[in-house]
Amino acid sequence: MDTGLLILRVVVGLLIAGHGTQKVSHRLGGRGLAGGTEEFRHDGFRGGALTALAAGAGQIGSGLFLALGALTPPAAMVAMGVMTVAITVKLPHGLWVQDDGYEYPLVLVVVTGALALTGPGRWSVDHAAGLSAWPLWLSVAALVLGPASGLLTRLALHRPPTPEEATASARPAD
Repeated sequence: MDTGLLILRVVVGLLIAGHGTQKVSHRLGGRGLAGGTEEFRHDGFRGGALTALAAGAGQIGSGLFLALGALTPPAAMVAMGVMTVAITVKLPHGLWVQDDGYEYPLVLVVVTGALALTGPGRWSVDHAAGLSAWPLWLSVAALVLGPASGLLTRLALHRPPTPEEATASARPAD
């Protein structure tokens, strides 16, 4: 079981951290902070570069902590929050990723939620620090607060489209 948790944590954690890196830099195929800022504006968010930095930092930090198995329930909570925001953006496209749907962020929310419940396993920073037996209430709190924080973020930072944006999206494609 510990080997499976290690593999799961490292792969999922590094993918989440890599996704955040793309939002704020030109590494891993990212378009830099300007590209991340534009992506958030396109998706209907206020906050400009600060929003992109917060999302990128949340993904990088939570992903690295998950990969290391460090502070696992809080790290999972942050990852679930950021990926819940991604779900809200992709929700209108349906479930499947080939249609730009929310399949991938949903998988990340479920996996990180499961890690919050199971713990990181024996081969982790948490275990080495004697934190491998997180109280159940903390894991349940992470399961609730992570997605809730993502939904609140969406509500707080979403902006309605400007009249120009609404007109442009209503026009038929060429």
